[in-house]
Amino acid sequence: MGPRIVILPGDGIGPEITAAARELLDRLGSFEYEEHLIGGASIDAHGTALTDEVLIACRTSDAVLLAAVGGPKWDAAVAEDRAAPRPEQGLLGLRKGLGLFANLRPVRPSHALLDASPLKRERIEGTDLLVVRELTGGIYFGVSGRDGDTAHDDCAYSVAEIERIARVGFRSARTGDTSVDKANVLETSRLWRETVTRIHEAEFSNVPLDHLLVDNAAMQLVSRPADFDVILTENLFGDILSDEAAMLTGSLGMLPSASLGASGAGLFEPVHGSAPDIAGTGRANPLAMFGSVALMLRHGLGMESAATGVESAIDRALEDGLRTADLGGEATTEEATRAVLANL
Repeated sequence: MGPRIVILPGDGIGPEITAAARELLDRLGSFEYEEHLIGGASIDAHGTALTDEVLIACRTSDAVLLAAVGGPKWDAAVAEDRAAPRPEQGLLGLRKGLGLFANLRPVRPSHALLDASPLKRERIEGTDLLVVRELTGGIYFGVSGRDGDTAHDDCAYSVAEIERIARVGFRSARTGDTSVDKANVLETSRLWRETVTRIHEAEFSNVPLDHLLVDNAAMQLVSRPADFDVILTENLFGDILSDEAAMLTGSLGMLPSASLGASGAGLFEPVHGSAPDIAGTGRANPLAMFGSVALMLRHGLGMESAATGVESAIDRALEDGLRTADLGGEATTEEATRAVLANL
C-alpha cells in the first residue's frame, strides 16, 4: 500500500472536488484512502463538527486532504442558538489537534489567466509570492464572549509562537521577507515585530527583512504584488491578506494551501469556501483542490516530481483554454478534471 491519506470532503461542493482529486491521485500512484465526515456533515451525523475518531485518524495518517466546510443551513442554526455547533469548529479543531501552526498559501497567477484578474496585467505579471500565516494563536483562539450588550474577542501571542512561525517565513524566503503587523496600535503586534526582528538578527541576517503595517500591506499587495516574496503575518491578518492575494489569480477557486506543524500529518485544502449555491450543479472549479494535492505531494509526502507534474498540467490546461464559470468560461467540474488529466 502507498501513503495513507485521510480525505475530508466536508460540505457544499466538497464531495465533488474531492472525487476529482481522487481521480487525479489515482493517476499519480498508489495511495490508501480513508474518508471521514467533518464540518456541517459531521454535525448532522454526530452533533459535532469534528469527532475524536476523525482527529485520531488524521493524527495517524501521512497527510490530510480537506475540501470545504460550512453553509447557510448551519449558519441559520447558529443564528437561532449561539451555542449550536459551527462547521468551522471542525477546521479549527483540526489545526489545534494536529499542531498545525504554519499556513502556506502560494500566489502565482497562471500566465494564461493574467487577464482574468481584476487588476491590470502589467500590475500582476511576475507575481510569485507566499503568504506564511500563523495558524493556532491570535484572536481566533483567544477568550471570547458576551456580557449584556458588550462582546469581546481577545488576541494573545507568546514569544515562542512568534519565533516558530518567523523561522518558517525566513526559511521559505528566496529574495526577502515582509513581516506584517499593526505595531503602531496593538501590543501583540509590538511583541511580534520585536520577536521577528530578533530572530532575523540572530539566525537569518542574510535574508532581507522589512516590516509593513497591515493596512499599508493591503494597499501594497494590490499596487505592487510582484515585489513581494514572503509575507509573514499573524492569524487574522493572514486570513484577510491571503484572500485578497487570491484575487490576483483571478478567482478564489484557484488558490491552494498547506497547513504544517513541527511533525506529523499536514493538512492541505483549497482556500475557497463550500460554495453551496453551486453544489450539485457540476460547475465547481477543482483547480484549487488540484493545487492543494500538489502541495500535499510536495510538503506532505515528499513527492516533488509528482507535485511539479500536477502544477504543470494545470498551467497547460489553462493555456489550452480551460475556463470554469468563476473564470468566465463554461467548463464543468468533469471537463476541468479531464483537461488536467490529459496534460499529466
